[in-house]
Amino acid sequence: MKAGIVGLPNVGKSTLFNCLSNAKAQSANFPFCTIEPNIGVVNVPDHRLVKLEELVNPQRVLPATVEIVDIAGLVKGASKGEGLGNQFLGNIRETDAILHVLRCFDNDNVVHVDGNVNPVRDKETIDIELQLKDLETTEKRLDKVKRAARTGDKDAQKEEAALIKVKKGLEEGKSVRAIEVTDAEREEYIDRMQYITDKPVMYVCNVDEGSAASGNEYVEKVKEAVKDENAEVLVLAVGTEADITELDTYEERQMFLEDLGLEEPGSAKLIRGAYSLLNLQTYFTAGEKEVRAWTIPVGATAPEAAGVIHSDFEAGFIRAEVIKYDDYVQYGSEAKVREAGKLSVEGKEYVVKDGDVMHFRFNV
Repeated sequence: MKAGIVGLPNVGKSTLFNCLSNAKAQSANFPFCTIEPNIGVVNVPDHRLVKLEELVNPQRVLPATVEIVDIAGLVKGASKGEGLGNQFLGNIRETDAILHVLRCFDNDNVVHVDGNVNPVRDKETIDIELQLKDLETTEKRLDKVKRAARTGDKDAQKEEAALIKVKKGLEEGKSVRAIEVTDAEREEYIDRMQYITDKPVMYVCNVDEGSAASGNEYVEKVKEAVKDENAEVLVLAVGTEADITELDTYEERQMFLEDLGLEEPGSAKLIRGAYSLLNLQTYFTAGEKEVRAWTIPVGATAPEAAGVIHSDFEAGFIRAEVIKYDDYVQYGSEAKVREAGKLSVEGKEYVVKDGDVMHFRFNV
């Protein structure tokens, strides 16, 4: 599962990527600086992992991770192949969620491809190109489905009705995620189309240092523009965050953050937001050798969670021993949790909760 960083050229995508992943994607003041997508595996900040480390004192600690992809900037006409349009659209189709970076700062020294700063216009520019590509995808599929529907194929007739709803919505300037369809239509016909505008999205407002804590007028305009999208808006001073990552010590970084009026780096919020956007959650294993955070989809069962460790665990699953994170912290150790009767034994139907501390019993 991976989230793609997208936006117009020169809005701070590669700087953000470098900040998140400590990779060094090329970052410069001209369009199309990024051509091939850069991929980084990013640790997910989690205070629970820190607390479990304190309690267990293991030999090593392994956090959960999320994959972030820095994709080339998009321009008007991308849906028709302008700029790096075809490549961009192909790269974004392969991601599972979108981090849409919008420039929300003034700086005459940083070129804007459209000549002036207007994040709502920039958002609409990208939305339109993605919607046009999805419309093209819909029309191609509709041509095939209509022929089958005319022969009396009931399933084709249902799919045709669903696609007509999508086509109408896209023509009205809506993204697929905002078009009303039934649950059955989505499950049967929409999801398999892999629409670009059906991917969950977070808007990242890249602001100047002085606006890092409270945002600015540009941010408020973005919030107003996306209020009906059920999408999170995150304020981030990307250039400043990059400066913070260059500091040598934790104490220096914290002092810098305090001066900005921030409790933690905005990048930490972004990483957790991307994790949530991908519909992921964490469970833990905790022992003397290792305390580890494991990534699973929300709704995963105990055998599916075990399979993330090793396929043999899922194939031979017998039961899971589960401790709630809060109980682990309250009692301070697995032994004391057992004594208090707070450890539960769960079977194959158990749906794992975020933060569960688990042991698996299996037989191969």
